[in-house]
Amino acid sequence: AVQLTPRRWLNLQEYQSKKIMADHGVTVQRFFVADSANDALEAAQRLRAKEIVLKAQILAGGRGKGIFNSGLKGGVHLTKDPKTVEQLAKQMIGYNLSTKQTPKDGVTVKKVMVAEALDISRETYFAILMDRACNGPVMVGSPQGGVDIEEVAVTSPELIFKEEIDIFEGIKDRQALQMAKNLGFQGALQQQAADQIKKLYNLFLKIDATQVEVNPFGETPEGQVVCFDAKINFDDNAEFRQKEIFAMDDKSENEPIENEAAKYDLKYIGLDGNIACFVNGAGLAMATCDIISLNGGKPANFLDLGGGVKEAQVYQAFKLLTADPKVEAILVNIFGGIVNCAIIANGITKACQELELKVPLVVRLEG
Repeated sequence: AVQLTPRRWLNLQEYQSKKIMADHGVTVQRFFVADSANDALEAAQRLRAKEIVLKAQILAGGRGKGIFNSGLKGGVHLTKDPKTVEQLAKQMIGYNLSTKQTPKDGVTVKKVMVAEALDISRETYFAILMDRACNGPVMVGSPQGGVDIEEVAVTSPELIFKEEIDIFEGIKDRQALQMAKNLGFQGALQQQAADQIKKLYNLFLKIDATQVEVNPFGETPEGQVVCFDAKINFDDNAEFRQKEIFAMDDKSENEPIENEAAKYDLKYIGLDGNIACFVNGAGLAMATCDIISLNGGKPANFLDLGGGVKEAQVYQAFKLLTADPKVEAILVNIFGGIVNCAIIANGITKACQELELKVPLVVRLEG
């Protein structure tokens, strides 16, 4: 029997999400991607736009208020001069951008998006997501867009509109139109917004997304409804159906140890403690981290071996844990309900013999 372990970790850059949307008929700004200042200049010239927006591409929010270690403030800039795009790109590409969502030292910017800047006469928020409480997709919208939707939910909950979609019947015209009305679109823009909402839902289904969030979902003075910014989350269990999308996965922003763990199908997240955790099952792994903290310790990682673990994976897991200089002890906590304890025991024995373990090891195998 083949055991599939649920995973949720694919993240795309903004320009990749925009391309997917454009490919599915959703209206986005015209844009190019550049990985050098010279390419950014050429892209700005090719756009022939009245105004250009330059955006640093990293997998973190708050880019506009971020700071580069080159001294440049802001990961998002507007200009009418293509030469300014080149100057700004020189201070972005190859430098670290720090935002409220990045590690302290920031993340290295390797690409920038050079896009046509469109005036936004009004900003709204729109998202489609899988909601366990509703057993299916739900549309969430607010006429208050371009800001943190969490703040709107707290300060003005009456401005948050939700609409469940029957996944078997699909989105109905009246539902899309009602959401467009709730978002405040009027006249011809209302139908245009409803059409965009339906296209976003079709995209959501076709690419096996768990969330498609557009903020802002705006209108221009010229009377066009545009998806100005997008974040798409995917169901990683659908990777076998979405090979083209998963091939876009940029793991360069991950910690090297996390990438190494992924090679052996180990779910690893580094933490800042000194007690390494070696556990099977995400729930037990989280509980183990909690127990360590409750007793005054600090976990050095979250590590989920999964249910279909083999001896070789146990060995590689130990190799990863012992390579972390912060680790002063290793706690193994295995419940034998979903894995054979003998496999773990043999893997641990081999690892201890070959890796010359120099830190204390506490092992609990049960079941």
